[in-house]
Amino acid sequence: MSTKFNVLIITGSLREKSYNAAIGRQLAELAPDNLVFSHAPSVGTLPHYNQDVQDAGFPKEVMAFADAISAADGLIFVTPEYNYSVPGVLKNAIDWVSRLRPVPFDNKVGSIISASGGAIGGARMQYHLRQILVAMNIHLVNRPEIMVGTVQNKTDGEGGKITDETTLTFIGNHLKELARLLQLHHDDQSQKAAS
Repeated sequence: MSTKFNVLIITGSLREKSYNAAIGRQLAELAPDNLVFSHAPSVGTLPHYNQDVQDAGFPKEVMAFADAISAADGLIFVTPEYNYSVPGVLKNAIDWVSRLRPVPFDNKVGSIISASGGAIGGARMQYHLRQILVAMNIHLVNRPEIMVGTVQNKTDGEGGKITDETTLTFIGNHLKELARLLQLHHDDQSQKAAS
């Protein structure tokens, strides 16, 4: 029997009918049975990062977000691209969590999925986000990359489910690779603990 892994979905959009949020809600249908999904608190609930606020005590919204990350085996960032880069609310959330000790992101397995109305599907954002997540020591899925371009033509309506079969296959393969990396990471950590 394969190991069950808890995977936290972190959405980088606050829009009610966000395509990225819709993809996040659809992942469980496309994933291997050993991945169990939950959704992180909205990144929009965290205040702007300010060291003065940190020094007075981490806000409860930050701690709730960080606790969800700590409890997860794996992370999936599902996010749009804003102005060629990472949405500010997502970067803000990462900045807050990076200040905790130990850092909840450290040594997690993760992946990135993006969707946009443009042709390249958030590619520029993905490479910026990868740089940030390397700093967090997150081990990322490299292939297949999931950048859903012209997403509005691949769903059953605005903010709806992906219906494009090619896209669904790519996402399914991405989740299989995430499951494989989670198992390898789990086995490696178990071996180190036993030695």
